[in-house]
Amino acid sequence: MANLITLAEYKDAQGIASPKEDGRLNVLIPSISQLVKTYCGNSIVDYYSTNKTETFNINWDTNIVQLTESPVNTIVSVEERRTYGDSYTTLTTTSHEYFLDSNTDSVLRTNTSGLATNWPKGVGSVRVVYTAGYSELPADLKLAVVDLLTYYLKDEHKERRTLGAASIQNQSSTSQRNNVAFPDHIKRVLDLYKNF
Repeated sequence: MANLITLAEYKDAQGIASPKEDGRLNVLIPSISQLVKTYCGNSIVDYYSTNKTETFNINWDTNIVQLTESPVNTIVSVEERRTYGDSYTTLTTTSHEYFLDSNTDSVLRTNTSGLATNWPKGVGSVRVVYTAGYSELPADLKLAVVDLLTYYLKDEHKERRTLGAASIQNQSSTSQRNNVAFPDHIKRVLDLYKNF
């Protein structure tokens, strides 16, 4: 999957010209990119131009399925099947059979009158193919990724370090309760892109 930032972008943002830390940064960039994607529960850039297929098991009466990726850019297809052995039937917006709620990145099942109706129950009864995310990382999120890379590059995540006879005591990275230990200024930005 795609990294959220390149080595060149990081070095430009930090004003670094030397190749001294390039090796370590090349290891950290994919790791930090995956960390941010995992924390946010969103791939952010991976499915902007590549289709994402999600299949839903419907166990109770509902007319809503919430997609994993956001923001949704395009719905390629919405399909449903009545039983596990049936073939999928493609739904259309021209017949008012579904509606994309872009505020919640959810697909709502509707009937031809545009009223809510439930999805069929069963294993894999709904399948949605769509694209989502950003063509380019938003500027605020890029800044958070740059700061997070610096945080790990400089080992600021370690509370206590010893260098020779000297000892460095880093302050706690957060003042927020139930924080996963990202620094506050980074967590605030990541939470804006987090899917709950």
